[in-house]
Amino acid sequence: MKPNVAHKFGKGLTPRQFVESMTKNQQAFESWYEKFSWEDESDKEYFESLNHRDDLRVLILAADWCGDVVRNVPAVFRILETAGMKTEVFILEENQELMDEFLTMGGRSVPIVIFADTGGYVLGHWGPRPEHVQSLMREFKRENPDREAADYDSKIAEVRKAMGQAYGEGTESQAVIAKELRSLISGF
Repeated sequence: MKPNVAHKFGKGLTPRQFVESMTKNQQAFESWYEKFSWEDESDKEYFESLNHRDDLRVLILAADWCGDVVRNVPAVFRILETAGMKTEVFILEENQELMDEFLTMGGRSVPIVIFADTGGYVLGHWGPRPEHVQSLMREFKRENPDREAADYDSKIAEVRKAMGQAYGEGTESQAVIAKELRSLISGF
């Protein structure tokens, strides 16, 4: 059963407040935000078409120290701005109970982008990373269940490197995020 998140409405940071409160990675975050561009005009038009909807709320679980937040949330912010969706950011460390409703493979991974209706009913969520990047971590966890194994640290370092390569050097993953969010929202 999906949790109801209505009790969180109005208690988070605005996207701007989140960026201003960052003590780590703020410049990198703002750089990814500035680099955002729409690669697919139909995605842009889709998100623009959501501006008339006032029935969706977005809560984002994030932490400024997290590389996936720095890489993905700037694109999410831009996409949600285009859609005119009310968006609030919740810091992972201050919102463990909410985080624990949205674990990734049993772990606390951010960002998690939660879509809810005005009554707080969770319609769906996205994160912590684009599917083509997340699939590498899923495969790693399946093949390496023992975190105490002697070679676990070296193997996780390898998969993290591969994940970085899967993101690509430029903004290509931002277009993937737009497609994934469009697909998710289209299902509501």
